[in-house]
Amino acid sequence: MVTVLAPVAGTVRALGDVPDPVFSAGLVGPGVAIDPSPEAGREAVSPVAGTIVKLHPHAFVVSEPGGRAVLVHLGIDTVQLEGEGFTLHVAEGDVVAAGQPVVTWDPAAVAAGGRSAVVPVVALDVGADGAAVLPAVGASVAAGEALLEVPAAAA
Repeated sequence: MVTVLAPVAGTVRALGDVPDPVFSAGLVGPGVAIDPSPEAGREAVSPVAGTIVKLHPHAFVVSEPGGRAVLVHLGIDTVQLEGEGFTLHVAEGDVVAAGQPVVTWDPAAVAAGGRSAVVPVVALDVGADGAAVLPAVGASVAAGEALLEVPAAAA
């Protein structure tokens, strides 16, 4: 099993509650969402140790050495911000430790702009039932706490 850490601090939400039909239907993959704390949720950390295989200011994918990849999407429709309000701390191709800062952002500013700041955390290339949510929906998590368990990628 691969343990996926919470990339931001906040309140655990069901993926089905994400205000985006693609995420809420699980079309990207199984996972969960975090409603980020306005202050403590400003720093997004890597949910697994591995390589940053895709990096945008509002989203990133980290692939762990076994091949399992995790998508972290900071807010909904935040691609429209074209990077404004997001500070990147790593580059695509960098090897990162679990819990290492990847992006600093302002979820309160995203919400003030009329967008949802909710953060979907999705295991890629896993079957629909392939992610176990560790904390209960509605629980508070700190960045770096265990959030999901997903099966290791097939060898």
